[in-house]
Amino acid sequence: MADDIEIDTGDLERRMEGAMNSLKTEFASLRTGRASASMLEPVQVDAYGQMTPINQVGTVNVPEPRMVTINVWDKGLVGKVEKAIRESGLGINPQLNGTIIMLPIPELNEERRKELTKVASQYAEHARVAVRNVRRDGMDKIKKAKADGMSEDDQKFWETEVQDLTDRFIKLVDDALEHKQAEIMQV
Repeated sequence: MADDIEIDTGDLERRMEGAMNSLKTEFASLRTGRASASMLEPVQVDAYGQMTPINQVGTVNVPEPRMVTINVWDKGLVGKVEKAIRESGLGINPQLNGTIIMLPIPELNEERRKELTKVASQYAEHARVAVRNVRRDGMDKIKKAKADGMSEDDQKFWETEVQDLTDRFIKLVDDALEHKQAEIMQV
């Protein structure tokens, strides 16, 4: 019976992938000097009594490399969308043209680029912490299984499996951070 104890590394891997996906979403919201519709993904608008993503209240387009436009479907929400963008911390000044909100993307200066790399580092650290929390959960399951009769060899095997998985995802986080920082610093 004790030999049948197995740790679900698939669940741990799925949860670690969730941390990576969250990191990619956060990285997409960081401006790199080029316009991108994904930079507005984290911005939420107070529409119809609940917080709603911008892409659900209007059409987001990138007509040129330094411009994002939002064609708001409901005229009554234009002010709320503008306010949400101003308060989002993206550092973009929206310009109104009827129901269309234009977001000119300013050139990033050196100081702002360094700030953005620090923000990217913080996002990466949050992802590393999330991966380590999943690792801790896995190790706790192994300790519980050990108490339930898992052999020491099996315990070592599963601990190595969980640690290898953790190392792999930490490296993915570090690689993604390095890539994003290089992208931000590129002039």
